Amino acid sequence: MKQRRFAWLLLFVFVISLLSCAANMEKKRAQSKATRQLGEAYMRQGDYTAALRELLKAESLSPGDHLVQNDLGLIYMSKFRYDLAETHFKKAIQIKPDYAAAKNNLGTVYLATKDWHSAIKTFKPLEGNLLYATPHYPLSNLGLAYYSLGNYPMAEEYYLRSLDIEPNFIIALRGLGRTYIALVKIPQAVSVLERAAREAPAWPELYLDMGEAYKLAGQYTKALLAYNKVSELAPDSEIAEQAKAEISKMQQ
Repeated sequence: MKQRRFAWLLLFVFVISLLSCAANMEKKRAQSKATRQLGEAYMRQGDYTAALRELLKAESLSPGDHLVQNDLGLIYMSKFRYDLAETHFKKAIQIKPDYAAAKNNLGTVYLATKDWHSAIKTFKPLEGNLLYATPHYPLSNLGLAYYSLGNYPMAEEYYLRSLDIEPNFIIALRGLGRTYIALVKIPQAVSVLERAAREAPAWPELYLDMGEAYKLAGQYTKALLAYNKVSELAPDSEIAEQAKAEISKMQQ
């Protein structure tokens, strides 16, 4: 009889211990979520140091949270610590293998470090992912990777596919315009870049591309206006110096 009571007592203690552990884990998850959301709020405000502090706290509470790992990757990218960003994006994918956002973010690390082949390998599986909310991003990123490798026909294909999904996606519009310049499809380049300028009239790099397209099209007055716009939007910048150099060449 005593042995049976003792067994029941052990079982009771075991169940209470399990319930206590579950309650503690749930409490930690709730704390981690609140801390992560605070970190994300700092991130949206551009306070990346405060965001990093909160997200590291969240990671200590819940290291297996794929959202925390992805956020840490984004923070380290903003601080140009691509090595750490890569580590955290990979952790996020390891925790949740179908986490498309982290895969796209990992690909952008490879774009930033000019590892074009790794970028293509990372983005490729996302092009047919119907569950990914923003498929035009990896398609455009593939366009950039192929453009950077000098494979302009493939770049054109992926930029067009991105724009089929999101016609006003400015990154793809500019990328397609630059690709058309490389393919010597100058009328198409002018058309696409003018369309891009309507969507993003304050993007100085865009006017540098427009200046080149206009110059190649023989539209020198428009080219000068585009190059002058670069200096107007980004005075004392490196691209403003490039624009001034192009103006000087045209005036000689």
